[in-house]
Amino acid sequence: MVKKVGTSRSKTRLLMKKPLRSRGKISIRRYFSTYKDGEHVGLSAEPAVQKGLYHSRFYGRTGIVTGKRGRCYLVEIKDGGKSKTLIVHPVHLRRMK
Repeated sequence: MVKKVGTSRSKTRLLMKKPLRSRGKISIRRYFSTYKDGEHVGLSAEPAVQKGLYHSRFYGRTGIVTGKRGRCYLVEIKDGGKSKTLIVHPVHLRRMK
């Protein structure tokens, strides 16, 4: 059997990199933003905050908020034919219209 080499953040050098002009402190509004159950959100990782960061394979997906756990939100997404629940900090979420 083959062993996996590396961690869940491997091969994400460009994915987890911010553009030069958007580096620095993040907005407090994004850190403390609130979402209601049933609201559609997009997953967009914020590299400056590592708390509540999901696996890199879910980057760019959209999902539905199903609940709250501590400061983080439970987001249900479809992965293939299955629905999966992610625990995501609000700084990594974007409101979809």
